[in-house]
Amino acid sequence: MQKLTNKEEEIMHVLWKLEKAFVKEVMAEMHDEQPHYNTLSTIIRNLEEKGFVAHNAFGNTHQYYPVVKKEDYRKRFMNNAIDTYFKGSYKNMVSHFAKESKISADELREILEMIEQKK
Repeated sequence: MQKLTNKEEEIMHVLWKLEKAFVKEVMAEMHDEQPHYNTLSTIIRNLEEKGFVAHNAFGNTHQYYPVVKKEDYRKRFMNNAIDTYFKGSYKNMVSHFAKESKISADELREILEMIEQKK
């Protein structure tokens, strides 16, 4: 599975949300820096070439839908980020967020409870 650009990820989030959509519908969901219709169409076709989306043809227009599940992409993205930025250590990741005050003690307790319940 290839890494997506930020814009490709943004478009995939729209497609995951809508489940299937025409380019015009994807454009309507994009609130930040809306690309030109032709640019958006090209990016979606690139996503199709990368194997992330497929389409159903309706005459000259295409309705696109995700082929890669959001959860599958999230797992790969998170595993890659943890390997790259935290040397593969979940402990390093959690301590980073604790130091940056991005996670509270209560949230850490909840995480511990979830871990304990899995045992």
